[in-house]
Amino acid sequence: MAKSAPAAAAEEAAALRRRLRRLVAAVTSGGGGAGGDAFDEAASALAALRDAELGPRKDGAGAGAERGHADAAVPEQFLCPISSEIMRDPVVLASGQTYDRRFIQEWLGAGNRTCPQTQQVLSNTILIPNHLVRSMIAQWCTENGIALSPLENQEEDLVTNNERKAFSELFDRMSSSSNISEKRQAIKDLRLLSKRNSSFRAVIGENPDSISQMISAVSNPELESNSEVLEDTVTTILNLSIHESNKKIIGDDTKAIEFLISALQSGTMEARSNAAAAIFSLSALDSNKAKIGESGAMRPLVDLLEHGSMTAKKDAASAIFSLCKLHENKSRATKSGVIDVVLKAISDESLVDESLTILALLSSDHETVEEIGETGGVPCMLRIIRDDQCKRNKENAVAVLFSICMYDRTKLREVVEDENLNGSLAWLAQNGTSRARRKAAGILDKLKRTIHKTHYSC
Repeated sequence: MAKSAPAAAAEEAAALRRRLRRLVAAVTSGGGGAGGDAFDEAASALAALRDAELGPRKDGAGAGAERGHADAAVPEQFLCPISSEIMRDPVVLASGQTYDRRFIQEWLGAGNRTCPQTQQVLSNTILIPNHLVRSMIAQWCTENGIALSPLENQEEDLVTNNERKAFSELFDRMSSSSNISEKRQAIKDLRLLSKRNSSFRAVIGENPDSISQMISAVSNPELESNSEVLEDTVTTILNLSIHESNKKIIGDDTKAIEFLISALQSGTMEARSNAAAAIFSLSALDSNKAKIGESGAMRPLVDLLEHGSMTAKKDAASAIFSLCKLHENKSRATKSGVIDVVLKAISDESLVDESLTILALLSSDHETVEEIGETGGVPCMLRIIRDDQCKRNKENAVAVLFSICMYDRTKLREVVEDENLNGSLAWLAQNGTSRARRKAAGILDKLKRTIHKTHYSC
């Protein structure tokens, strides 16, 4: 019995798909150096499959150009095994398997040294461009009216359907599940995914309300008291903030800033440290510096700088320094007691580098300089200039001392006495960094003019 026309066409298309799969598999397993005959044959099979499924071309244009991706069955070998998306930049791994460069680089960057498909241990991590498959994909996309995004635009914002699905499932579990244990696990999974997968962080850009949604989910009384949940949530915000476009999204979310400040005040040491690190990350934007400063983050940051673990202190110092690049936050830091804390840290020889960096930044503010001078800043800076072996520390110390001398002439006598005894500024004016030499020379000039005026008046 003769087959109907539709049935015959379907059978022909199925046979062509099998043929195309075999040809593409031959090309991909052979790396980028497969012969031109294989490519020509695969291209011919692709054209035949197109005609079988969509009808012959008219006026030189493929019928699929109007149908687009929705109606075109993408050959399996054109999809990256990791992302399940059409490959933009196919490359061959040492195992012989082909992947999209973006995703296999992320796999290798996470420390994996096996092939995702075969689990074969890789002899090397060299990626060889698969030009034949790339050309075949380009031809297929042209025939089917599919425009792929340019390679240069997919560096950070390429989000796969798999990641969208995983993101949606996690937030559904967090928001709708009545099982507290399942909510806790969903938050932990979100923390791990946002740490390991850079493109997963970009999903937030498509779901800007998700930060508030996550914070609301952990506001459940049974979860609020769980220190592990707090740590996971804070760390998730930190991980997400690393993605550049997420900084504004998180900064614009008042719940997120309030949540981080609350974690700074009452969380575990790990939660406080990661909250400070998240604030440092977010403060890369000037608009976020203002919001964070206005929200009251400075005082708990200064408290963490004074009483935290060494890691937490460093995170707090980085956040304070970044926030104080905005002039309005300098007075907030001073009022929060940062001068006493950093001078004590320098005296205790703890976090000397970070403390001097903060002082040098704050020394452009007149009121702050007065407080530095009044709380023992002069002998502290002179000791660093005299004894510290780090050129950058000497540079920051002399920059602070220069500001004190310019704003408060009463401190000059103390500087003169030390210089007559040790000659530290004269040495620094000859041997320091470029900035240190300028500041030291400026102080010495100020001292000479002051001494000259005093002598003249007498």
